[in-house]
Amino acid sequence: MAKIYALQAKEVFDSRGIPTIELLLWLDNGFSTITTVPTPTGENNKFDAVDLRDKDERFLGLGVNKAVGHINQIIAPQILEKEITAQGELDKILLELDGTRDKSRLGANAILAVSQAILKAGAISVGLPLYEYIQKKYNLIQNFVLPNCIVTAFDGGEHGGKNLDFQEFSLIPASHLSLEKSLEMIAVIKQKLESLLISKGAIHATGLTGGFTPNLYRNLDAFELLVEAIRTSTFNFAQDVFFGLQASAYRLFEAGKYRIRDANQGFTEKELLQFYEQVREKYKIIYLEDPLIESDKKSWQLLTRDLGETTTIAACRHVAARVSEINKIKENKMANAIVLKPKQIGSVSELMESIKTVKDHQLDLIISHSTGETLETLIVDLAVGVGANFVKFGPLNRGERVVKYNRLLDISRELNKKNT
Repeated sequence: MAKIYALQAKEVFDSRGIPTIELLLWLDNGFSTITTVPTPTGENNKFDAVDLRDKDERFLGLGVNKAVGHINQIIAPQILEKEITAQGELDKILLELDGTRDKSRLGANAILAVSQAILKAGAISVGLPLYEYIQKKYNLIQNFVLPNCIVTAFDGGEHGGKNLDFQEFSLIPASHLSLEKSLEMIAVIKQKLESLLISKGAIHATGLTGGFTPNLYRNLDAFELLVEAIRTSTFNFAQDVFFGLQASAYRLFEAGKYRIRDANQGFTEKELLQFYEQVREKYKIIYLEDPLIESDKKSWQLLTRDLGETTTIAACRHVAARVSEINKIKENKMANAIVLKPKQIGSVSELMESIKTVKDHQLDLIISHSTGETLETLIVDLAVGVGANFVKFGPLNRGERVVKYNRLLDISRELNKKNT
């Protein structure tokens, strides 16, 4: 089996011009691979493993030279000449070198860069596409089924300059459409939506991830615009395409109420639940992510009880890919789906343990991009290789998002060839 010959990390930029890590790994058989890691929005989420930053005069403190140095000077000497397919053993070395609960010594970004490179190089060493290598190595699915796409249309909240309260308004193709037809539809609706915004004299600039950012009077106006755009196309609302909403409710909660422009006095927990029920009925929302603050266990339970039969209620932020939190979600019936991002936990082996837990609990699995993305496509192969129900790559806009949709199309074509 191939062994690790060398690795070299360096600082590069993500999609927002924020520094991140790129890592090149060489095998002793001459093959090599390259990987980059995404970055979060602003300050570290307290639930995530630590995205280590330099906190010096460079890049307003956001440089990653410390994390790069940890890879080149601390990690590399400990894993050279190790067998590349020994993912679990190698990840264990990384975690022991760090030795902290939240990966604050070496940085989750440093650990993830190395762990991702090991996974990719492992696939190369045995001559398999990455998604097939993941499937064979972790055996979480028997047959490949492509995930459905949750595609951002509007960026709101922190992603859109607070033009809207909720963070993402998304389009979700119906399951009867092929991937190719789904993405054709999304591309057409995107063009129709842009034309509609222009015709109304509305802002049609884009936000952090590339979604449109009109400054609307109500959040519900965003759904009205989407319905209107769909009706000018050849596709049918609530037959071919449905809506999703990432609320990021923790950003809306202030002084005991959810502050949303649709309610002058804000919403109580009960009023917000009623709001979601009304929106679900009127606009056929089939996906709600982080709809409530993480501490409001009762409201999560009520929402899942009342809407869970028809709607995917997804927990992301406070779960942060931790097995213990996934278990609590299932035990307390607080959601029926979990959103996972590799950056939340820091190593492939830990992420796979979380994915297995989600699937063992028969919860829906969503593999998601991050705000600060790169041209890395590992999460696409990951989603296919573990049988994710949905993927979130952002809008069909900007290179770092589009490259992931293109990779999913490539996988689809490969699978179609194998099946004919």
